[in-house]
Amino acid sequence: MKTSKLIIAGLALSFSFLSTSTFAQYNRCAAKNVITETTEEVYYDAETQSQQTRTVEREVAADSYGNAQGNQYDLAIDGAFEGQTIAVLHLYTGESFDFELPKNALKEKGFSVYRWMNKPPSAEELKEGLDRACQLWIVSSSTQMLNESHMKVIKEFFDSGKGVYIWGDNQPFYADANYVAKELIGVEMTGNTTGNQVVDLMMGGKKVGVMPNHLITTGLQHLYEGITIATLSEHEDLEPIVYGSAGNLVTAVYEKDGKRLILDGGFTRLYVNWDTAGTGRYVKNAAAWLVNYERFGDDVVSNVVLEEEIVEE
Repeated sequence: MKTSKLIIAGLALSFSFLSTSTFAQYNRCAAKNVITETTEEVYYDAETQSQQTRTVEREVAADSYGNAQGNQYDLAIDGAFEGQTIAVLHLYTGESFDFELPKNALKEKGFSVYRWMNKPPSAEELKEGLDRACQLWIVSSSTQMLNESHMKVIKEFFDSGKGVYIWGDNQPFYADANYVAKELIGVEMTGNTTGNQVVDLMMGGKKVGVMPNHLITTGLQHLYEGITIATLSEHEDLEPIVYGSAGNLVTAVYEKDGKRLILDGGFTRLYVNWDTAGTGRYVKNAAAWLVNYERFGDDVVSNVVLEEEIVEE
């Protein structure tokens, strides 16, 4: 297992230096799941009968769930997106789901959050809010609340390159998730699968766990899947990110023609067992990816971060 993990780390390391050498907002560990550091250790050399020093590569310190410990191992540096706003259609607020946990995590990367709760605004108000946002998150309820006018606004936003995160959960809590996902990319979610497990890195071709070497899974070897979750339909334009413990596709991304979208069948992990493996980091990484720096460039990065990069150069 260690050997496999180090191979993944090595592959991701080469990718990281290629892809982030000029990206001020990303940590150097971007796209690495198993994060290592070079250090020196003292050992006893039997041949010389003396203590010697050698350079070794080892994993960085981990938290209690086995993920690299510290914000420096998230995808983005803290404060990278100061001034950027995430708009949230928070249509399910049951079970004391107040969005405070993800909101606080996103704040670490500089994001502010603006929410419409329980019911959507008018299409005109939605457009006005999205004009000030870098991405839209939709947390679906059990009945469809969005209409064709809302959908037109959302599609224009998506077609402009702004990121969209569509969250559903077990049946029937994917009404608007399916409405929007079907209209934007032709994909739906179904079902009610018991989860409530921590899944590990996907290895050996098994469709269970976290996809290695993706920007969104930076710093993640273990991730809580949610309680009861929906399953995404497989689609040629979707790239899997998380397969649940039952082998069902829980989270996937769409990236095509400069547009980015995440589809997720497990919104319970936004407020249940938050401190279980990886959720905070996952949420931060997902938002950092949806900013779509690769399309919008430095316009979406904090001026402070850009100035610090110039000073370092």
